[in-house]
Amino acid sequence: MSDVAATPTHQNSLQGMAIMASAMIVLPVMDAIAKYMATFEAMSPGQVTFYRFFFQLVCTLPLLFVVFGWAALSAKRPWVNLLRGALHGAASLLFFVAVKYMPLADVFAIYFVEPFMLAALSALFLGDKVGWRRWLAIVVGFGGAMIVIQPSFEIFGWKALLPVACAFLYALYLFMNRAVGEADSPLTMQTMAGIGGTVFMAGALWVGASAGVADFAPSLPASWLGLVLLLILGSISGYAHLLVVRAFRLAPLSLLAPFQYFEIISATILGYALFGDFPNVSKWIGILIIVGSGLFIIWRERVQSRSMKSV
Repeated sequence: MSDVAATPTHQNSLQGMAIMASAMIVLPVMDAIAKYMATFEAMSPGQVTFYRFFFQLVCTLPLLFVVFGWAALSAKRPWVNLLRGALHGAASLLFFVAVKYMPLADVFAIYFVEPFMLAALSALFLGDKVGWRRWLAIVVGFGGAMIVIQPSFEIFGWKALLPVACAFLYALYLFMNRAVGEADSPLTMQTMAGIGGTVFMAGALWVGASAGVADFAPSLPASWLGLVLLLILGSISGYAHLLVVRAFRLAPLSLLAPFQYFEIISATILGYALFGDFPNVSKWIGILIIVGSGLFIIWRERVQSRSMKSV
């Protein structure tokens, strides 16, 4: 595509990897809050998702005005950024519904098919070079995901497939971060995405509540702690994803995608500490296969970068 940014330098790629790793360690805190709100505050996943994007907008909009003024809302690609927000809203909704019913680590383990989807999208549509070895790693990674999905499906039924649908939508969201290029600043992109996600979730709440779906029931925080947690949720959503946008401007999608496995560290720790959930042996085998496939992709990227430098 003509609007894709130029190939990142080696130094920029290192910076992008460091930023991506930091964001991935922080982001599971947001999902733990969503599960806490559904478990202990009796708030529906749909309502939590709405508050996530609403408070994201509340947190990022003042900073946007301070840095760029009112002109910052004049995004060069407003509809694309609003679509990014809608995709992110739909992905978050599916994820938050999944964590309401399933252990946090299980949802993340299944969700980890997303980096493979992202690497495939980058190869097919952005021209990132993905050789046969990395394609094989992608296939093996999907096999590892199936090991995790199978027992979860027996216990939770179709809900075990929600993280897969979430992964695909989030892969499209991240894909658009790179495809949009540098037409708008990361802060503008994230604020517009917050507007798109908020509007999408307002519509989803109205439709779901009208249909009597419990997971879309409107509600207010049951305590001051709940309100504080929702504010933290929105802050993490806004600022951590600013880091993700920045990372994808510094390094290729296929290089950054495997770093999302850092989320399993935080997710497992938080899931065990807050909810007593811990993956069983078969799920750990699947997780190790997925992570091993991702690490192989990283190794192949480094080998390829070195060979290009030596030419």
